[in-house]
Amino acid sequence: MALQDICNFQTIFEDNRRTEYPAVPHGKRIASNYVSGLPFSNSTSLFHFYIPVAEYLDQSPIQFGQISTVQSSSAISSEDSFLTSSSLPTCLPFASSQSVPLPFPMAHGTTTLAFMFQGGVMAAADTRSSCSGLVACPASQKILPIHSHLVGLTSGTSADCALWKRILARELRLYQLRYGRRLSTRGAAKLLSHMLHPFKGTELCVAATLCGWDGGEADDGEAGPEAQSFPFSQQCFSKKKINLSGPDLFYVCSDGTRLQGMLFSVGSGSPYAYSILDQGVHWGLEVDEATSIAREAVYRATYRDAYSGNCTDIFHITSKGWTRRNREDLKEEYYREKERRRQTHDH
Repeated sequence: MALQDICNFQTIFEDNRRTEYPAVPHGKRIASNYVSGLPFSNSTSLFHFYIPVAEYLDQSPIQFGQISTVQSSSAISSEDSFLTSSSLPTCLPFASSQSVPLPFPMAHGTTTLAFMFQGGVMAAADTRSSCSGLVACPASQKILPIHSHLVGLTSGTSADCALWKRILARELRLYQLRYGRRLSTRGAAKLLSHMLHPFKGTELCVAATLCGWDGGEADDGEAGPEAQSFPFSQQCFSKKKINLSGPDLFYVCSDGTRLQGMLFSVGSGSPYAYSILDQGVHWGLEVDEATSIAREAVYRATYRDAYSGNCTDIFHITSKGWTRRNREDLKEEYYREKERRRQTHDH
């Protein structure tokens, strides 16, 4: 059933669709009664509209629309003489509510880590979303798949990270549809860095670690229909570019920072995780060894960091794509560690 049928507005719109209203200056919200056609009439208004002033379009998107009552009231000029004090509403509907100070600092905490080895990229993270001294969610997803060969470890504000993950996934999918191949991890990190840089200095809080495997689209040795129309020398050159495959790891922050490395750990628990990663990670690790090191690093961080905990998620990215291990409760690792200490003490 349509909204017009429910609210009985259809006949009203049809009778007044050609009604002309007086021009309303920018920066004010008007209450317009569609029965009489006059703004701020004595009868109850049906809708309220807000038209932003042009100055606010140049402000940060985070602060857009957060205007004060005094500034909005000063925007009323002498041209609005037809708006008398009796016709104006008492609550000034064109003034947005002022920002309210937070009752306590919104401190965030997490533990995410990723490193490269001969078997690909290993990524791990805890599942606790914290807000100061509160556990907002004990089973959050901090490792977000972007496409079949790329995942992102997120730390910061959960809503911001989820939003920019969707934006990045959309742009990478459009790139793949346009050019017939995936954008490299380096290109994805550069794209995300350029998109986040305009928000530097705002309240946006996103710290992403992109873990991916590049290349491998043309490993079958057959040239596509586009490549067959080029000379042989260009086909060889283009094939060499596509066959450059391997793991890659980038860190991107909301201020535009972009770093490439072999090992990253981000979050409040990262100092404790680095103590395990620095002494255990090397290129010749096997998959089981890398998984064990990643699990232990997250466990040590959650043991000392109150903002991290609950469970651990582990992803493994290879030339065939990413695979996810079953979520493990960190208390099981605690009991295993306690049993190992007891056996060591008995011997």
